[in-house]
Amino acid sequence: MSDPTEPTEPAGAVEPTEPTERKPRSTFGPVLLLGLVGAALAAVGGAKAWYAVPDAADTIDAPVATTDQFALDMPLAGALGLVLLACWGVLLVTRGWVRRAVAVLGLVSSLGLVATFIQGWRTLPDDLADKLTETGTGQLAGSLDAGFTGWFWAAGVGIVISVVATLLAVRLVPSWPAMGSRYDAPTGAQSGPVDVERANDGELWKAIDEGHDPTL
Repeated sequence: MSDPTEPTEPAGAVEPTEPTERKPRSTFGPVLLLGLVGAALAAVGGAKAWYAVPDAADTIDAPVATTDQFALDMPLAGALGLVLLACWGVLLVTRGWVRRAVAVLGLVSSLGLVATFIQGWRTLPDDLADKLTETGTGQLAGSLDAGFTGWFWAAGVGIVISVVATLLAVRLVPSWPAMGSRYDAPTGAQSGPVDVERANDGELWKAIDEGHDPTL
């Protein structure tokens, strides 16, 4: 038999549950920072030599041997890295479908960087061997200490970070906060005519800046 003094819950009552909804707005800053770091690494690393012979001018006894001639890069990687940096800058100041389209463009650029990285990994050693053959030093190809540079690996890290960041951006960008309308350019229709007799100098200048003619 139940105790009549104990409180009873009404029929059909639902126990309160703690909200479990995530706050995607709070991801804007971390994802943006992650994307900028990855894009910067990809852009800088992509603009440097990826495969090289250290001190080639001293190693190879040839009249035309210079270090630059035996250091190969992938210019497309540096260009895509700059495009990716620009995408993050545009994401910061846009809203709506434009921001979503730029996020997709950033993802495409990141995937392009992945393809460029793989292409460099597969082709640059052979390209260097071809260069050695052209200069008449092909017989030294097997004895040279050629290899991928630190910039190659730095670009690879930046590319991985960029892919992750752009994927998150495409997924979360609809819920990210947009730049406030106060930063938009004036449209000339923000306020009505100004009473010249009652307005102070500041209000008159503000009206002129907004495109109104206070004398009308």
